[in-house]
Amino acid sequence: MKVLVIHGPNLNLLGARELSVYGDLTLDEVNARLRKEADGLEMELHIHQTAREGEIIELLHAAIGEVEGAVVNPGAYSHTSRAIADAIRAVPFPVVEVHLSNIHAREQWRRHSVTAEAATAIIAGLGAGSYVAALRFLKELPR
Repeated sequence: MKVLVIHGPNLNLLGARELSVYGDLTLDEVNARLRKEADGLEMELHIHQTAREGEIIELLHAAIGEVEGAVVNPGAYSHTSRAIADAIRAVPFPVVEVHLSNIHAREQWRRHSVTAEAATAIIAGLGAGSYVAALRFLKELPR
């Protein structure tokens, strides 16, 4: 099973920014955990990180016919980007939105995700485990 993983804005700073919110794992360490989990699930991951809204959309579009699912952490775009939400709706594969922190326990403006409205599922608040849970969820979905 091929899975697209998209890390959105500021996730390249993991391990250095707001440690009390996002933990001390770096993005490379998160990706290593994902690859290890994917190996056990017989998944092939295509991992990208970008701070650009349009690139997230382009990555989703380019994955049509190439992957069977996606895990997307849109970061703060999740609260504002109708364009990413539309891209999620447009792809024929399931998309799981993930967040490292519990967005519902943070500032009021973070508690609503327009992109989650389009996603198959949302997993938040488990740190890097949110990504791992998303992979497991995708593996279990009927095809």
